[in-house]
Amino acid sequence: MFSFRTTSLEEQLDKALLEGKVGCFCTQNCWDTERGRYMYDIFRDRGNLHTIFNPRDTELTPLTNHIGFAKDELAGLSAVVVEIQDVGTRYFNYTKDVFRLMEVLKEMNDEAPSLYVVDHINPAGRVVEGTMPSAESEPHVPKVAHRHGLTLGELVNLYYAEIGAKFALHVISALATDSNKQLMPWTIAPASDVPGLFTCDVYSGGGLWNNTNVTPGIGTARPYEYIGAPFIKTAGREVLPGADGIMMRPCSFTPACGRYSGEKCYGYQLMLEPGRDYHSLIHTLQIMRYFSQRYDEFRLDDGFAAKLSDSVLFGYVAGEVSLEEMKEHVKLEEQKWVRKAKKYVLYDDQPYRVK
Repeated sequence: MFSFRTTSLEEQLDKALLEGKVGCFCTQNCWDTERGRYMYDIFRDRGNLHTIFNPRDTELTPLTNHIGFAKDELAGLSAVVVEIQDVGTRYFNYTKDVFRLMEVLKEMNDEAPSLYVVDHINPAGRVVEGTMPSAESEPHVPKVAHRHGLTLGELVNLYYAEIGAKFALHVISALATDSNKQLMPWTIAPASDVPGLFTCDVYSGGGLWNNTNVTPGIGTARPYEYIGAPFIKTAGREVLPGADGIMMRPCSFTPACGRYSGEKCYGYQLMLEPGRDYHSLIHTLQIMRYFSQRYDEFRLDDGFAAKLSDSVLFGYVAGEVSLEEMKEHVKLEEQKWVRKAKKYVLYDDQPYRVK
C-alpha cells in the first residue's frame, strides 16, 4: 500500500504514529523551522519514540556517511519515519541506507512496520545526467540515472515498485511544511562531504573520483569542487578537456583527512558559470580519460566499475569508446530514464536532461 500525503507528519492520524512504537531514521535535515525542533521530538513529546537511527558521529565529522541499523532493531516497531536530505545522485550513502532499510522491511513480511518518508526538495533540481545501471552495480541502488532528478519520496516510490514490497509506504509531501519554503535544501549540509550550494551540481561526476587515486577534495572546505593528487602537474600549458558551464582553475590543496591526508595535492578547482547548464558526469569521464593517458600513476580503484555500472562509459574511460559514441549513448539513456521517471513523479515539475 502506497499513499502520498499533503499534510504534515504531525497532522497524520495513523494509530502507528499516535500510539505505536516509532523509530526515526534521520539526519540533521529533519529540523522543523516552524516549530524549532527535530522531527523525532514529535514522538518524544507523545511518549512513543522508541529509537533513533542516525549517523554515528556529529553532523560535520569528516568521513561520517552511513546510518547503521540491524534487523532486530526494527522488530516490534509500529512505524519507521525517514527524514534525510537526498542530494540528487544515486551514489549518496544516506539514500542507499534508506534503500537497504526498505529491503529489510520487505524481508520482515507481515512483521514489518509501516514506513513514512518526509520528503524534501532535491537540491540538484530536476536535471538528469547519465544512465541507469546496466552492469554489475553497487548494492542498495535502484535503476535510476546517475543524476536522477527525483526527490527522496519519488525515489522510494520507484524502489518500492522495483523490489515488489508489500509493507505500507507513506510519503509526506515536501510542500506540507514550511521548512522547504524557508530554507534552501543545502542550508543544512546533507552530509559532511556535501557542504554547500554548488556541491550537488558537481557530485554526479565528482562522486566517481572517490573510486580513483585522485581525491575530489575530501578533507577540504570544498569537496567535489576541487580535484587533485600529488602526481598531477598543473604548470605549463596543460590543456584539460573543457565543458559548457564550467571553468577550471589550477590550484593546490592539502586534505585534512581521507586520501592524501596531510599531503600537498595539485589539481583544479571546478567553478560553475552562473545560469549555465553543466553535465558533470560526461566532463568528469573526459578528465579521467585524459588523466589515464597523461599519468602512469593514475588508477581506478576496486568498485569504480560497479559505481559507474555501464560498460560503454567504462569503455570510454579505458580508451575503447569514442567521445561521440559515449555522448550518443548517454543521450539515449537519459531519454529512457526521463520517460521512466515520469511514472513516479509526485509534483508538478518534471525531470529533464541537459542538451
